Amino acid sequence: MKKVWRFIVYVFVFVLVVGGTGAIGFMSTMQEAMSVYDKPVPASLQNIQAPAYDSKKPTVAVILANEVTEVFDFLVPYEMFSMTGSYNVFAAAPDKNIKSLTGGLDVVPQYTFDELDKLTGKSPDIIVIPYMPILDETKYKPVRDWIRKHSGQETILLSICNGAENLADTGLLNGKAAATHWGDIGRLEKKYTEVTWKRDQRYVPDGNIVSSAGLTSGIDATLYVISRHLGEPAAKKVAEEMNYPSYDFVEHPQMEPFTAGLSDIVYVLNNAFQWSKKKNGVMLYNGADELMLASAFDTYGASGTTTTLTISSKQGPVVTRHGLNLIARYQIANAPQLDKMIFVGPDVKTLAADDIRNWNENGGKAEQLYLHSDVPERFAMEPAFEDLAQQEDIRTAKFAAKRLEYRATSQLKLDGAPFSYEAFGIPIGVGLLSLIFVYWADRRFVRKKTFSRSFVE
Repeated sequence: MKKVWRFIVYVFVFVLVVGGTGAIGFMSTMQEAMSVYDKPVPASLQNIQAPAYDSKKPTVAVILANEVTEVFDFLVPYEMFSMTGSYNVFAAAPDKNIKSLTGGLDVVPQYTFDELDKLTGKSPDIIVIPYMPILDETKYKPVRDWIRKHSGQETILLSICNGAENLADTGLLNGKAAATHWGDIGRLEKKYTEVTWKRDQRYVPDGNIVSSAGLTSGIDATLYVISRHLGEPAAKKVAEEMNYPSYDFVEHPQMEPFTAGLSDIVYVLNNAFQWSKKKNGVMLYNGADELMLASAFDTYGASGTTTTLTISSKQGPVVTRHGLNLIARYQIANAPQLDKMIFVGPDVKTLAADDIRNWNENGGKAEQLYLHSDVPERFAMEPAFEDLAQQEDIRTAKFAAKRLEYRATSQLKLDGAPFSYEAFGIPIGVGLLSLIFVYWADRRFVRKKTFSRSFVE
């Protein structure tokens, strides 16, 4: 019986130590991914010009939360509607304070909700709802109230990925069908029982609401809305300009649903036990493409292996290709030591020539990666997946594609280690050390005391 109890104690300590250290590591990684802008606000923000409003064009409002907004969910629909040239496209938020996207990218809203209402005098024609974690009810409430305020049939509500949870939170999905990310759908089925959750569709239209499944499924949903508004040729043109390989899903959104599997453990282990995370800088420069930026922040930054840091040549706002104002957390002069400096976009060597020269003359000696320069014909996410495989391992890259619900994986050429030796090795090492300690304590105190008592008797 004593052997049984001893075995139970050994297993308990092993699980407690490995699980405890893993939980601490996982929470630390998640907090880093959800970090918000905490530096002095540049004085130059007072002079930011919002895009002009054209009353002849329909208006698209892409929402930013007061706390954190998912980077891909926000940037990519913003760019896609802007690419058509047929919409007013605005980043709208409860106020004009700097808003943070996952992975550490920071955006200045172009209009507050109240300003946009006053400017247009009516509801937006389309409201894009990215995933916005509800962390603080008081800070989040203005977002919920504004969505409800503009929920009439004249406005299309487009949720991207787990933005469906934000939409369900308003009650507007009750009695309707909806899609969301495969990793969250089970939880949402239990939480929002009045919604019919669809597991096998890239997007689901229901009345004036269109909801998409995980991340890149939002591309299909956005193209669907564009095709309904402007016609299919306009949607196909956007897809072609993006080099998007899966337009068939726009016409036929049925898909084989992803489910959680044993191979997904790599994501948990990376977040929990990748203690020596890479530090990758991402250069922000005027004219940077929004999708290209998303490919860096939502591939490396969301993998659990890498911290992504924004770098620029100046403290003031950097204006993207379609008018978003970004703020870098570091300038070249004060950038921390990096493992890699990433330059995104096929035209970066021309558009960011001065920034590149500044980095080479005054920056660090980190490896430089021109993520899209040599492959302008490829979809932006593909070279990021491939480089992640080389930087980390193939399993991490495969899960990154799965997390993003990227389906054209046959086009990927993944080369690297088969799995993360660090992420798998550390928990094994920690577990073995805990067992060695318990064995020592057992021999030193428990068994010795038992032996002494037996000898006296």
